[in-house]
Amino acid sequence: MSMINTHLKINKSLCGTPIELGDGYAKVKLQATEEMVADEKGLVHGGFIFGLADYASMLAVNHPNVVLAKAEVKFLKPVKLGDIMTSHAEVKEVDKNKYKVEAFVNVGDVKVFEGIFLCVVTSKHVLE
Repeated sequence: MSMINTHLKINKSLCGTPIELGDGYAKVKLQATEEMVADEKGLVHGGFIFGLADYASMLAVNHPNVVLAKAEVKFLKPVKLGDIMTSHAEVKEVDKNKYKVEAFVNVGDVKVFEGIFLCVVTSKHVLE
């Protein structure tokens, strides 16, 4: 696995653990925990699913100054407590400092989420 260059302090229990990292590609795994549950039936809040795909997208770009500028996403199936989610993200286009990343999340063989993330690499940290 390549070296991680971005989002070094991210909480892996909330955003996932990288399991593959290559040039323009990342795969991240996350198990749905009680902290992610939105109701008594065990439905996982979509923000955690989005966060997983977002983190995988950041890793696919893998630059210290990468940030998310835009996302177009679809939630396809619900995720429940205990599910193990895997996000795959791949850079599809690069235009100067803009990266179009395609990401999806599966639970097993079932696709539960898909999206296009527009990531931007800034010349310095966005908070500087």
